[in-house]
Amino acid sequence: MTGVLAGALGLVVGLVIGTLGGGGGVLSVPALVYALGQDARTATTGSIVIVGIISAAGVLARLRGRTIDWRTGVGFGIVGVPTAWAGSLVNRDVPQPVLLLSFAALTLLIAVLMLVRGSSSGPPDDGSGVPAAGGGASGATAVLEAPTRRRATVRRVVKIAGAGSVVGFLTGFLGVGGGFLVVPALTVLMGLPMSAAIGTSLLVLTFNSISSMGARIGHLDLDWALIGPFAAVAVLGALGGKLVADRMSGAALNRAFAGLLVAVGLFVGVQSLLAL
Repeated sequence: MTGVLAGALGLVVGLVIGTLGGGGGVLSVPALVYALGQDARTATTGSIVIVGIISAAGVLARLRGRTIDWRTGVGFGIVGVPTAWAGSLVNRDVPQPVLLLSFAALTLLIAVLMLVRGSSSGPPDDGSGVPAAGGGASGATAVLEAPTRRRATVRRVVKIAGAGSVVGFLTGFLGVGGGFLVVPALTVLMGLPMSAAIGTSLLVLTFNSISSMGARIGHLDLDWALIGPFAAVAVLGALGGKLVADRMSGAALNRAFAGLLVAVGLFVGVQSLLAL
């Protein structure tokens, strides 16, 4: 029965990640703790494994759709590797109530950010942060635009480095994969539309999960009787979630993501406070 419950929960988590590009760790940690009886530290480790497997499957499913911004995704992933490692090390020494309360507070904060600003993001740019110059621009105009382009590129790199580092650390610390942070960062900070943010987020989650697992290699405590069916069914759910996402508008996806974070953040916060 426990394996059946794990599979059912995995289906929900997979659907969420496949549809929204993140949020699976936000669900899998509470599912492993409150429904399957694991402690917070074991659950965060198991969640990283589950989210990593689902995210990798999601990336493969989107290779033909051109909905992944590879430069931004790889940049986020690379800068997040060392900080995800650091977050995993810190996770070992933090009491369980602090982990869960930190988890709840962060989900609520990000939900508010998405509701207030998420729908205001614009279309993706050419990677430099400014529109490409038209083919008929004069040489003088091109010279004048060059410093502007360089400044925009520097700003973009700084945003990727800063946001990627924070997301990486929280991935290792909270075991949530980071998608619930990556998607808002990609839409609000980087200006990607929701469809591209979802695909790119899955790439970043794959990077961060691998890094976080590397930091925990000597301290793994995984119950494969739970994680196996959870992850296997979640992959199928993620593929189904992609079909759902293809039929929803960016605004609807944004609201759904924020609503999920509010619900989970309130639940985990209340449960953690009652347990003190």
